[in-house]
Amino acid sequence: MPAKNPSLAASLRKPAKANLAADEAEGQALFEMANLRPERTGLPFVVFISQKGGARHDVRVKIARGAKVRPSEMVSVAIRPKPRVVRGALDPDDLARLAEWIDLNKDVLIDYWNGDIEYTEDAISELRPLPSP
Repeated sequence: MPAKNPSLAASLRKPAKANLAADEAEGQALFEMANLRPERTGLPFVVFISQKGGARHDVRVKIARGAKVRPSEMVSVAIRPKPRVVRGALDPDDLARLAEWIDLNKDVLIDYWNGDIEYTEDAISELRPLPSP
């Protein structure tokens, strides 16, 4: 028997498994990242760092205006050979400041990404903030 209200029937359907898998993967990716508040970095945004895990790309950091953000809303920045935006958009001045911070902390970011620094708190304790502009 057909539904009397097709839009209601459509809204009650379970989401497609692909959508559930994508949401779960995004949530897992965010869970595996450490968020660094502006007071710790000296930058005007939150920086997220992570270990490589299953990533097939080289070292990246992600940034967002706040800690409560969906992974799809983050800006992804590769750090080698030089910092560059690989997903999203970033003001050139913000990218320049982020590049300064990355340069200051490059060894720690790479060692943490590679798992040479095993624990997040050890990586965080080694990171240095930018001096105030």
